[in-house]
Amino acid sequence: MAEPESLAGCVVSTAATQDEIAAMQLALLQAELAYAAGEVPVGAVVLDAQGQVIGQGFNRTIGDHDPTSHAEIVALRDAAANLKNYRLPGARLFVTLEPCIMCMGAMLHARLDRVVYGAQDPKTGACGSVLGVHAIPQLNHQTQVVGGVLAHESGELLRRFFRERRGKAG
Repeated sequence: MAEPESLAGCVVSTAATQDEIAAMQLALLQAELAYAAGEVPVGAVVLDAQGQVIGQGFNRTIGDHDPTSHAEIVALRDAAANLKNYRLPGARLFVTLEPCIMCMGAMLHARLDRVVYGAQDPKTGACGSVLGVHAIPQLNHQTQVVGGVLAHESGELLRRFFRERRGKAG
């Protein structure tokens, strides 16, 4: 088996576990909800240490008129409300697109153990594509990051969304 690639402290997965694939499929279902709502199709789920879904969400920036309503933030808010605690030690977040700086900051504050994403974001990705926020040693918490889980499916949904948007604009 080939060694996983590294992207600024992020392991780019060459072989995901069945549990990671199942969790990312749940995140993709959330992304489909965003797509149906006319939002950029990004979805996220938060699992506790036992693998139970404790939070979920999809991009809602347009509908909520809120620049912070990224899928990850919506899912973190849902998980924190369900647990009645903003700290989520032992939890893992699965998201279809590499998180941005804002979302990685929130994930570090929540004390997540692991972040798993699908497609890389070469313009705003904060897990190694542009910055590696999770790997800054001066921060008081670090988290493991794995990228590339169901990357093709995640990326294809985004490409389809933006192709349709460009077609309607022309």
